[in-house]
Amino acid sequence: MLVDFSVKNYRSIRDKQLLSLVAAKDDAHSKTHLIRTGIKTIPNLLKSTVIYGANASGKTNILKAFDFMRGIVARSATSQQGEKFNLQPFKLDTTYINHPSEFEITFLDNGIRYQYGFALTSERITEEWLFVYKKAKPQEWFTRTYDEKKNQDIYKLGPHLKGKRKLWVDTTRSNALFLSTAVQLNSEQLLPVYTWIVNNINFFNAGASPFFKHSVEMLQKENGKNEIINFLSSADTSITDIDVVSRKATVYNLKSAGKSNFSTEEEIQSPVFKHETKLDSAMFQLEEESMGTQRLFCLAAPIIEILRDGKILIVDELDSSLHTLLVRRLVSLFHSSEYNQKGAQLIFSTHDTGLLDLNLFRRDQIWFVEKDQDQATKIYPLSDFSPRKNEALEKGYLLGRYGALPFFNDMTN
Repeated sequence: MLVDFSVKNYRSIRDKQLLSLVAAKDDAHSKTHLIRTGIKTIPNLLKSTVIYGANASGKTNILKAFDFMRGIVARSATSQQGEKFNLQPFKLDTTYINHPSEFEITFLDNGIRYQYGFALTSERITEEWLFVYKKAKPQEWFTRTYDEKKNQDIYKLGPHLKGKRKLWVDTTRSNALFLSTAVQLNSEQLLPVYTWIVNNINFFNAGASPFFKHSVEMLQKENGKNEIINFLSSADTSITDIDVVSRKATVYNLKSAGKSNFSTEEEIQSPVFKHETKLDSAMFQLEEESMGTQRLFCLAAPIIEILRDGKILIVDELDSSLHTLLVRRLVSLFHSSEYNQKGAQLIFSTHDTGLLDLNLFRRDQIWFVEKDQDQATKIYPLSDFSPRKNEALEKGYLLGRYGALPFFNDMTN
């Protein structure tokens, strides 16, 4: 379960911004929208969070930061010496262009709270740390700081970190994380931290969907077909059955510069959907379905698995190609104690103001993003405004009560 996430000096984000899923002391929807942690200091976490803001305010950058961090953890240990990170610091303040970018995540796994983070430039890791809360007082498992004068990393390894510590330190390259390197060299103690970050964070870009192969594979598993059909049927798609057929498709292969691209005909497994009415029935290929149904089918397997396994789903513009009632349905799946039994969490951005509804969300689940006078992204919760429990949030937002709205110039002048 995600507790919070922070990012600094990344794309449009200059100063440190924190997104917290720690629930406020509020009894609204407490039986459905909260995850009980069993920890006194953070007794409840939120099952979902929605983010609003104008175009180009930085909503996407907040969400992309999750995926960037996950990617560095997953791949840094296998990168080559001297390989640079594809990093974009805040460019509108010259003092930040050459400063490190910073990412930190706090999460719960098997009742233990982990606080892990790192800072990096395009050339190297400059800081890295891990604190573990098995009780109220944190254990410092390791810290790493780059000493620019000595041109070397300074490590402080706590007594709670066991294993081949010297080997891990000596093997960790300047452009690799200590966490990732140690896990690659069989650190069982650090494996849960690495695994949680790499396997639990699932990010989908705006308008994008995972390739349909994932859902096709689930269709071919025991009970998988029923799960996907039930998922689509609950969205009133009129789909009553799905078959998987083999067909030829053109696959394009991109060559390196100076060489010609080429395409091949390959056999792929593709879904075919059955629709039934009182008059007749017919089979439709995926591309014959609406964009909304196509996206919903591609999202079906990931959402089913995320709910089943208690993972994190992060979607930029969840409402893209989806009706507002369907988005409500997806959100309600995460709030449902029947479908979400392992603490899965949903974080998404949207422009759909119809979702600003206290019957759907608690006040602490709604966040806003806007840029300040320096064009730096800021994120803040609705709870900062202490709205009334019966407040008309959509009206208040559109009237500018909470900020995070676009500003228009008069083009007639």
